[in-house]
Amino acid sequence: MKLKAREYKRFEDIKHLRADGSEYWHARELAIVLDYVQWRNFMKVLDKAMIACNNSGHDVIYDFADVSKIVNAGATSKPVKDYELSRYACYLIVQNGDPRKEIIALGQTYFAIQTYRQEIADRFNQLNEDSKRLVIRGDIKQWNQMLAEAARNTGVITDEEFAIFQNAGYMGLYGGLTVKDIHEKKGLAVRDKILDFMGSTELIANLFRISQTEEKLKRDVVNNAIEANKIHHFVGSEVRAAIKRVGGTMPEDLPTLSKSIIQIEKERLSMLKLKAKKKMLMLDED
Repeated sequence: MKLKAREYKRFEDIKHLRADGSEYWHARELAIVLDYVQWRNFMKVLDKAMIACNNSGHDVIYDFADVSKIVNAGATSKPVKDYELSRYACYLIVQNGDPRKEIIALGQTYFAIQTYRQEIADRFNQLNEDSKRLVIRGDIKQWNQMLAEAARNTGVITDEEFAIFQNAGYMGLYGGLTVKDIHEKKGLAVRDKILDFMGSTELIANLFRISQTEEKLKRDVVNNAIEANKIHHFVGSEVRAAIKRVGGTMPEDLPTLSKSIIQIEKERLSMLKLKAKKKMLMLDED
């Protein structure tokens, strides 16, 4: 099931960050998103998830941090039980949730993807260039979905308007070069996607442009396409200025890679199929 940007955002919106940068979710907020009206029903799911966590060798106290908070109940206030959940804890919860709920299935997809991405990120520096490109390109696809939704909310509706909006961001980051100019400079065909031929450094610059534009569009409450275009261009130019300040290579001057992301994906898929075939042959020999 493909995770829709809107549902994806529901889980992102209730994510919290600690001072050290670590993330967590409140169990009571997650229960509401997962459509559990009664806390006692959600506690049954929590208990199953904790058992699964313990069986997997993880630290239950860390992944399900027990906290209490004070809530008002009429004229009085009382403490209620809550948990600060790690991403892995949330993953176990949705795995043990009511499978008849559509939001549970969406949650399974979301937390599975995020858990996998964190595992990749933890060993990112050990990845080769092709693997880094795949990881960052995957993140860009998700952020582009969210950016497209944020742009639509400002009034960027038609394909032509969205093309102008995207062009504005590229022009900001690439020193005035349009999408067409970038294609020509990089020697790409019209049908080629610029992002698919970028190295990891250039992809990271564009990921920052995309994610920060999405955030600013929401934060500034933009309500017209012209202003949205200006913001996309502004963010792109600010990212470019940051690259210049640290002495980095301008994105248009970074090398264009001959192997596209699509080619890398096809190669990885072929490898997986080959491994599966070899495994089946070994089983046949038993």
